[in-house]
Amino acid sequence: MATLQSLADLGQNAQTAAPEAPKHVQKLDAQGRAYATGKRKDAVARVWIKPGSGKILVNDRPVEVYFARPVLRMILAQPLQIAQRDGQYDIVVNVHGGGLSGQAGAVRHGVAKALTYYEPELRGPLKKEGFLTRDPRVVERKKYGKKKARRSFQFSKR
Repeated sequence: MATLQSLADLGQNAQTAAPEAPKHVQKLDAQGRAYATGKRKDAVARVWIKPGSGKILVNDRPVEVYFARPVLRMILAQPLQIAQRDGQYDIVVNVHGGGLSGQAGAVRHGVAKALTYYEPELRGPLKKEGFLTRDPRVVERKKYGKKKARRSFQFSKR
């Protein structure tokens, strides 16, 4: 590294040593699947995707049986629709913890991450929609002397 004598030298040095953007590479296991973990509230979803006919299995059950409400199925299909990959991947999910809404969010997070591992060029559109960010909101803990996390006991002057 050369020593800098003036501010002009610093400007020239900064132009020559511009850092490159990180290269994202495909991450597959021995069976040719991409694996990712998705989280939301207390739910954790382990997601495997591979090219296929579009079957989605959640805890060894079809997605229509496990997530009976259409809104929940819509939530976990969002990354595939943004990436325009509907019906192109078979998805196998193991999910536990939390309730159905949190589990659907965890599956969505895991599917989006697995898609970026399988096709790194999809990272941009999925990141722009916010599907690669883990939602940090969790239930607040109950405090001592309170009825719930913030709810106090009823106050009475007499």
